Amino acid sequence: MAQVLFASALQASDEPSPEQALTAIENRLRACHGDLGDCLARVAQEAGDHPDAYATRMRWALTMADRVNSTSPVLV
Repeated sequence: MAQVLFASALQASDEPSPEQALTAIENRLRACHGDLGDCLARVAQEAGDHPDAYATRMRWALTMADRVNSTSPVLV
């Protein structure tokens, strides 16, 4: 879930709620046609394009995914 959120357009600076993060995850999965491999390839591309920002964004995505999991009865 964190990898899909990482690949979404949602930004940490938006200070999103868990509900907004879940929506961003769902939207990103739809854009990938449910293909997790496509989303993971996007993460790899972003990591290569912006290595200086990768660790910070991934930490945020992991933290946000944990928040989504703890507040949502439905797992993506």
